[in-house]
Amino acid sequence: MLNISENKLLDQLDLNNFSAGERVLNRTHFEYFNRFLVGFSIFLVVLLFMPWTQTVTGNGYVTTLTPDQRPQTIQSQIPGRIEKWFVREGDRVKQGDTLLQISEVKTEYFDTLLVARTGEQIDAKSSSVSAYQEKITALTQQVEALEQELQLKLDQARNKIIQARNTVTIDSIGLVAAQTNIEVAQSQIEREQLLLDEDLSSPKNVEDKRLKLQETQEKLISQEQKLLKSKNEVINAQIDLNRLRQEYAEKIAKSRSDRSSALATQLDVKAQVSKLQNERSNYTVRDDMRFIVAPQDGYINKAIKAGLGETFKEGEPIVNIMPSNYDLAVETFVDPLDLPLLYRGEKVRIQFDGWPAIVFSGWPNASYGTYGGEIVAVETFVSDIFPGKYRVLIAPDESEGYDWPEALRPGSGAYTIALLDDVPVWYELWRRLNGFPADYYKPEGASNDKKAKK
Repeated sequence: MLNISENKLLDQLDLNNFSAGERVLNRTHFEYFNRFLVGFSIFLVVLLFMPWTQTVTGNGYVTTLTPDQRPQTIQSQIPGRIEKWFVREGDRVKQGDTLLQISEVKTEYFDTLLVARTGEQIDAKSSSVSAYQEKITALTQQVEALEQELQLKLDQARNKIIQARNTVTIDSIGLVAAQTNIEVAQSQIEREQLLLDEDLSSPKNVEDKRLKLQETQEKLISQEQKLLKSKNEVINAQIDLNRLRQEYAEKIAKSRSDRSSALATQLDVKAQVSKLQNERSNYTVRDDMRFIVAPQDGYINKAIKAGLGETFKEGEPIVNIMPSNYDLAVETFVDPLDLPLLYRGEKVRIQFDGWPAIVFSGWPNASYGTYGGEIVAVETFVSDIFPGKYRVLIAPDESEGYDWPEALRPGSGAYTIALLDDVPVWYELWRRLNGFPADYYKPEGASNDKKAKK
């Protein structure tokens, strides 16, 4: 056993003579295993050169294609208090159906006849506007009458001035005649005095001439006074003319001032009427807001403010509603490293939660249970839901010929696989071992201006 002897027992003993040795030494299983290793190696080599579709995967959930089809909360534009519910959770409603009735919580809107009372104020103010319009019309007519009366008075004053000036002219002529009469009377006295000195006339004649001279002088003085009086009348007529202008100017200015004040008051009342009309419209709209109605057809999901008598502020959510008519889509989120590889119109395979599927990432044709999709929007800013990732919206691929499951509902989970370029398997293994991103791939017709520039 220690192999000390020079005579080796192994050379003298044939193990094939024993049944156990024959079963062990004559088996050829290693030959089959070698063949398997050779065949598997050849298969691996061939597999390394087979095409592999690069992919960008992401996790998301089912949503709707357009924003107006997504679940929404209904708010009230005014603060209020819940008075009555007309629906229950799960009920189907149509657009315009009344969901609940609310009441006012602000004291200035407690009056149920607020709209009617505001209308009465508008009627009263409108009557005031009409009254002021009549006053403005009357004052306008008064101004016109004063202007006409002023013209008549001015014409009278001008005529009076003309008459006074004519009187001055006549009195001036009379004064000249009186002066001429004095000269004549003096000449007559001088002649009578010469005749008296020559005893050709009597003293009486001289006295008569002197008396006549005195009378002529008296007439001259009287004529001078009359002329001065006529001139004073001209001055007085001019003063009256100016006084009339000043007097009627004040009256017309006062009437115009009253008219302007009435017009300003009328405009102020009109502004008040417009304000009241605006308030009445607001009150009417506010009355309609006491009934919360469905904005579109859908289902009542949840009553956020449920209890009767519960108060809320404006803009605070009251009830949640899910539209009944919607187009499904998938909202998935990808890493920033994969974002440049995605574009609008790119084909995507989707696996929905609850639907069994067999997925081969690199061989989409061999996968089972996945559904086709097409990218319709790529977000350009990081998502708030998944920080550090970008949101991608996927719609059903109509070119596949079959629809997504009918039982699919918004909110279900989804696993997305965006299909990129085809590369050999060995290249994909090398890329993953080195941590390189997938190859940039963009077929003709892809709608991504940003990538086109790059």
